[in-house]
Amino acid sequence: MRILLSAINAKYIHSSLAIRSLAAYCRPLFPSIEIEDYSINNKVQDILADVYARQPDVVGLSCYIWNREMVLELAQLIRQVLPQTIIVLGGPEVSYDALDILAENPAVDYVVQGEGEETFRLLLKALEEKNSTADIVGLGRRTDGGIIAEGVPQVVGELGTLPFMYTEDDLAELKDKIIYYESTRGCPFSCRYCLSSATQGVRYHSKERVLQELKFFIKAGVRQVKFVDRTFNADPKHYLPILRFLSAAETKTNFHFEISADYLTEEALDILCNAPHGRFQLEIGIQSTYLPTLAAITRRNNWGLISANVRRLREAGRTHLHLDLIAGLPCESYERFAESFNDVFGLRPHMLQLGFLKMLKGSEMRNNAATYGYEFMQKPPYEVLSNDCLPYEKMRRLKIIEDILEEVYNSGRFEQTVNWFVEIHNNAFQFFEELSFYWEEKGYHRIAHSAKSIALYLVEYCRKKYPQHSGRCKDLLKFDALNIISGRVKADFLDWNDERTQLDCDNFWRSESLVGKYIADYKFNNWREQKRLYHIELFDRATVECLCGKKANDYSRDCLPILFDYRGIKPQWQVIAAEDFERRGGQNAL
Repeated sequence: MRILLSAINAKYIHSSLAIRSLAAYCRPLFPSIEIEDYSINNKVQDILADVYARQPDVVGLSCYIWNREMVLELAQLIRQVLPQTIIVLGGPEVSYDALDILAENPAVDYVVQGEGEETFRLLLKALEEKNSTADIVGLGRRTDGGIIAEGVPQVVGELGTLPFMYTEDDLAELKDKIIYYESTRGCPFSCRYCLSSATQGVRYHSKERVLQELKFFIKAGVRQVKFVDRTFNADPKHYLPILRFLSAAETKTNFHFEISADYLTEEALDILCNAPHGRFQLEIGIQSTYLPTLAAITRRNNWGLISANVRRLREAGRTHLHLDLIAGLPCESYERFAESFNDVFGLRPHMLQLGFLKMLKGSEMRNNAATYGYEFMQKPPYEVLSNDCLPYEKMRRLKIIEDILEEVYNSGRFEQTVNWFVEIHNNAFQFFEELSFYWEEKGYHRIAHSAKSIALYLVEYCRKKYPQHSGRCKDLLKFDALNIISGRVKADFLDWNDERTQLDCDNFWRSESLVGKYIADYKFNNWREQKRLYHIELFDRATVECLCGKKANDYSRDCLPILFDYRGIKPQWQVIAAEDFERRGGQNAL
């Protein structure tokens, strides 16, 4: 029996853990089972052609909110070109309404509900042996009398029964993609908007197994391993040995975890604050800082401990921090959401994801939507449009702010510029809100953007709103371009060094003893190498004082030179002292 398991992922760099787990569990009985990843950017007919070429007897399709419509269309097309092929759907997007899926989509033969390893293997065995599927729990199916989907979505009680889902061949094929991995299933919390509220408790793989499997990834040199554990740090006995091992490992692999910041132990904080730079990436779901909202979704946050721990991690500078907020939660008005935004922004995460509540099938929030007056999309992604304290007009505004946040803050390209704008407003949300009105006025919310165009928009916005500060804005954009993206993109509307200044800089570089005061063991080789590794740019005195946090009284001129060093993982910068630039006089004067 030819079996194909397929996933249509949200992006090319993603891979599907689900189909690999199903395949690994079924291979002892069905060794020839095939898997294939696609993305939503593939054309449905191209996927269909690939499926047809394989001539499967059974096709399993993994269904999520980002691919539901595409999967259902593909199922219908498969039925048309391969009428004898059995089509099976699984995944969270069909687990909680299997009856409706089967009733509305005659091309679909079966729906696997919940964690499907055992259910799918029993189904394949029954199909191969031409036996009845009536006794298989957690399976929606067609019968002579209609459609049956009995019971609840299934869970795997003992994770040790599941085999490791990756092989060396898999990792070779996925070398340019994110590797997804689980060390647990379930969640210690029961947030009403999440599907985790449909199950109870956390199940764990053994520490020994997890460490062995992580060694496999490290040996293969994969780029990133993304844990899909709902709350990786739920139990110190489980997660601390993993953190210790990964922190000490000789590897360039990055490991991503979803955690609760207030659950971090002192030892965990110490490990994260001293780990190799870039080894770990933490996603921290804050969702809201408003206590009535947290109560309404049955979530408990210790904000004091969260903020203290995040600040400590941010100051250590070793770990990428990604903090989440959800707009549209119960009881949180637009004005109160702005406070949650400012609370979280004040921690200065590397990324602040502004998400929007989704009424997921099977979630308690969806089942009680009328309680809070929710209006939401009836098709995926089931995003909330409004509720009784957040009208659509305000939700629409937050959508524009979300786009700007992604481009201006989360891109990381305008760090000092954004910090300065926020300081002017003394309110982060107010800055992004004000910018959103300008953005909409210009129609920027309808078009794609480059780094140069966004820099130009910020200059234009500053010139309109704060004309007295436009010079500072351009200076900070220039600094960000040199410090964050190493000067690879130089917008021509910014004031870069002129030829005369460049001559002064060239003369500075020729003095190895002078440059040696700033760069240890400096040796001049050639100008091409010099320009690749270093750069000197002049900035307004007030800008430099803003960046350094102190006065530059030792300079007699208004323009100060900053030296950028691009040899390390991150650019480094320092101000060149007055005596090393100004003292030269004549043709070398600023």
